[in-house]
Amino acid sequence: MKSNVEETCEIGEGTKIWHFSHIMPVVTSGKNCIIRQNVFVGKGVEIGNSLKIKNNVPLFEGVILEDNIFCGPSRVFTNVINPRSHIGPGREFKPTLVKQDAIIGDNATSICENTIGRYASIGAGAVVTKDVRGYA
Repeated sequence: MKSNVEETCEIGEGTKIWHFSHIMPVVTSGKNCIIRQNVFVGKGVEIGNSLKIKNNVPLFEGVILEDNIFCGPSRVFTNVINPRSHIGPGREFKPTLVKQDAIIGDNATSICENTIGRYASIGAGAVVTKDVRGYA
């Protein structure tokens, strides 16, 4: 099984995308990234240079990852602040910004509308509910 990379994506030189991953339209990915197995990259997501995104990571619409970021396996980004099953498409997706050189551990979750600062380290299993300062 191959990956599914939709048209209108810009994938940087040297970027490797493993099997079972799905890259939606209008995604931009920088150079020399590694997008591992079973990663979902939603419409319009921005990925910088030299990222490592491990297995089973969903990057939903509104996520912006700057350069040199490590996302551990099964790391989750949310993009809806108040999800409801009965509300149809068209709701506003909320952003999450991860700044340069951040490290995010396995199974960590970030609630949308937060920023993870430069060189921040998020431990495995953490739940991010507010902004994280750089170097924290």
